[in-house]
Amino acid sequence: METDGRSESPAERADRNWNELLQELRVMQTGVQILTGFLLTLPFQARFADLDSYQRIVYLVLVVTSVTATALIVAPVSVHRSLFRKQMKAHVVTLGDRLTRVALGVLGLVITGATLLVFDVVVGRTEGIVVSSCVLVLLAVVWVVLPEVLRRRS
Repeated sequence: METDGRSESPAERADRNWNELLQELRVMQTGVQILTGFLLTLPFQARFADLDSYQRIVYLVLVVTSVTATALIVAPVSVHRSLFRKQMKAHVVTLGDRLTRVALGVLGLVITGATLLVFDVVVGRTEGIVVSSCVLVLLAVVWVVLPEVLRRRS
């Protein structure tokens, strides 16, 4: 079968796509694990008691969002394990791709929220909102807009 310059069967294409997806998940997983671990240790720090109610709410939303990102990043592996040897690799790859796209969006929210919390605690609420908004725009540009521009050019 000849598509996009490659001679590969549908099964070979699914295997290649699955391997590429796993590499992407490995990169994301490390960052999410570090960020989640950092968030989970914060309540045990002495200064945590100094957070106001807004900062505590932001923190708790971040914990839930970070755990959600972790679940979404691990989900394709769980799906693969459940459907292993069921001749459904193409479906696993498609679902894994969708879960990974959602996980990237949730990860972007965690990164943005963590920036908001840190800047809010260190320099102030207004600065936290401004900087985290800039981070959100930056992530949208490099994760969404840039790939879309490249896709349209090809």
